[in-house]
Amino acid sequence: MENQPILATDRLLLRPFTLADASMVQRLAGDYAVAATTLLPYPYPDGLAEIWIASLREGIDRGEIAAFAVTLAGEGGLIGGVRLQIDRGHARGELGFWVARPCWGRGYATEAVRAVIEYGFSVLGLHRVYAMHFSRNPASGRVMEKCGMLHEGRLREHIRRWGVFEDVDVRGVLHDEWRERRTGPAIRECRVS
Repeated sequence: MENQPILATDRLLLRPFTLADASMVQRLAGDYAVAATTLLPYPYPDGLAEIWIASLREGIDRGEIAAFAVTLAGEGGLIGGVRLQIDRGHARGELGFWVARPCWGRGYATEAVRAVIEYGFSVLGLHRVYAMHFSRNPASGRVMEKCGMLHEGRLREHIRRWGVFEDVDVRGVLHDEWRERRTGPAIRECRVS
């Protein structure tokens, strides 16, 4: 498998995670507000970010994962993460993302997700990208919608989170739909690190 690339958008640099990111991942992803809208652990245990980052390399090497640290272009500060869990047999990728609470509402999630969807279709040759979000978290659904993902259904009480069964909404986009709706490239540059 090729090395994980670096994707540049207008305001962001999406790069591979490094062990140096671990403390920020723990702090930002471990925020209760972020954890409450994702499957990220809360509280975020010491050492888990290091284990998770190390495990990404194995998945990337096997071609099963594309994972990006979302950073601000120029500043380099970590503000979130986006990943595709790749199923080559079915030419599909399951999208997951999170953004630090202080960065909510600024369009960073949409910009990052759009770039990773484009990478999945243009570089990885995927046929479909899909994602799930808690039904009680419409903000994630709006990000997906802005990126061309259609609402495909609701899975009732599909996930147990903190002892409560949660409904999740499923959204997806097919390569041909994405190509037809795309207004321009989301990625300014894609280079191998």
